[in-house]
Amino acid sequence: MIQTQLHNRHLITLQEWSRDEIDTILETSRNLKRMFSLNQPHRYLADKTLFMIFFEQSTRTRNSMGAGITQLGGHAHDLTPDKMQLSHGESAKDTAMVLSRFGHGIAIRNCFYGTGDDYLRAVARYSSIPVINLQDDLYHPLQALRI
Repeated sequence: MIQTQLHNRHLITLQEWSRDEIDTILETSRNLKRMFSLNQPHRYLADKTLFMIFFEQSTRTRNSMGAGITQLGGHAHDLTPDKMQLSHGESAKDTAMVLSRFGHGIAIRNCFYGTGDDYLRAVARYSSIPVINLQDDLYHPLQALRI
């Protein structure tokens, strides 16, 4: 396996990752899929929390992320703006700082044209935990990584 340092890295776009880092993600994904298909426990994220913020509806991304975190031993919190203070004007900074205190990752899907990528980057700027782009108005890195 290639030695890469991925701890606490944001995944907003693959353009910000090296080829070695992407290869590491793909190799790890293949190994996890193999373990899942062989019904081998792989609880690498035991007791970890992922906050998933969806600004719009999603079937595949919401369920694949939720199932994946569960299979890895963690828990996904499914959040929408109506379940948060976003509807009352909470800033990306405040959201990032609050969720960073209670979880281990923040995954966001915000495809609103002209604001999605900016919002993800603002959350990432103030987050002390990794931010994962589930899709924004410019990028969809997890779909690009699909194996």
